[in-house]
Amino acid sequence: MGARKILAAAAVLLWGGAPVWAQSCDVTYTVKEGDSFFSIAEAHYGDYEQWTLIYYANQGLAVTGPLTIPAGAEIYIPCAGGAAPEPDATPLRSAQAELRFLTGSNYPPFTQKDWAGGGLITELVNAIMEETPNPVPYAMDWEDDWSQHLFPLLDEAKYDMGFPWLRPDCAADPSNERCANFHFSDPLFEMPIQLFVAADSSVTFDTDADIEGKTLCRPKGYYTHDLDANGRNWIAEAKIDLVRPDTPDDCFSMLVAGTVDAVPENLFLGAEKINAMGLRGQVRPMERPLSTETLHVIVSKKHWRGTTFLYRVNAGLAQIRENGRYDEIVSRHLGLFMQQIQGN
Repeated sequence: MGARKILAAAAVLLWGGAPVWAQSCDVTYTVKEGDSFFSIAEAHYGDYEQWTLIYYANQGLAVTGPLTIPAGAEIYIPCAGGAAPEPDATPLRSAQAELRFLTGSNYPPFTQKDWAGGGLITELVNAIMEETPNPVPYAMDWEDDWSQHLFPLLDEAKYDMGFPWLRPDCAADPSNERCANFHFSDPLFEMPIQLFVAADSSVTFDTDADIEGKTLCRPKGYYTHDLDANGRNWIAEAKIDLVRPDTPDDCFSMLVAGTVDAVPENLFLGAEKINAMGLRGQVRPMERPLSTETLHVIVSKKHWRGTTFLYRVNAGLAQIRENGRYDEIVSRHLGLFMQQIQGN
C-alpha cells in the first residue's frame, strides 16, 4: 500500500488543512447508491476537498468523474504518508543521442526543468524509454516557448517526439490541427478539469444547461475543445460568454472580482493558483467535472519513423504500468507538487 499512501499525502496537501479522520483509512469501502468521491472524502476525512486522495488511489475504476462511481464498486481509502524526493536515475539519457524528445517548463507538476526528475511526465518518459523493447539512448531538450513546439519544431520533425500534450476529440473534430498533423501515444496521465467558482457562488452544475448564459474564463492559447465536447457546443452555439485574458492568474483574479462566473481548469493548476494567489476560502472547485483530459507523447505524421517510435513508447508505458513503476513515479511527484504549493 506504500504508493497509495504517498498519493494520500499528495491529496491532503492539494487543498491544505489538517485531515480529520472521521472514519478510517487504509481500508476498502463499498460504494453505495448516490456516493461520489466528494461525499466519500467528506465521510472519511471530514473534508470533501480531499477527494483527489481517493480519486488517484483508484485509477483502475471505470469512472468518468467524481459523480459517476458505480454502486457496489470497491474502492481503496488511503491514509497520509511521506513522499521520497529523489528522482530515478536516467542511464540512457545522452545529449548526443540521435533520438530527441522536446518538452518545456512552467507546467507543474508535469514538466518543470528545475524540479526533481524534470516533473512527473518527464520522469515517466524516462522510465518508459528504459522499459521499451530494445532500449536506445535518447536526449531530452527543453524549450520554454511552448508556442514553438507544435509548429514548427515537431511538425517539421526537428525533434522526434514531444510531451506532454492534450489530445482533442479527434473523432468529432478530425480537422483539429493536432489531430490532422500528429500521432498520439496511449495516455500517460489523466486529469479532471473542474469549474472553479467563488466560494459563495450560487452557480450550479448538475447539467450542462446550468452553465448556459454564464461567463467563463480561459487564457489565450489554451485549448477549448472541452467546451464544445459531447454536444455541449457552448462556444459553437454562443451559449456562454468566454473571456480570454493573457494568464490563468488573470482568470482567477476576475473570478474573485465577480466579473466571470467560473474558471474551467485542471485541478492541479487550480490548486496551484489558489495557493499562490492566497485564494484559499475564496475559491472552490465544483463537484461535477467539466471533462477528463489526458496527456500524451506526440509525433508528427510527417516523421518517417513516427509510428515506430510511438510503438516503443506505448510498449514501455504498458510495462511500467504492469511492474508498478508507474504508480511509484506518479505518487512521488504528486507528493512533491503538493509540498511545493503548500510552501507558497
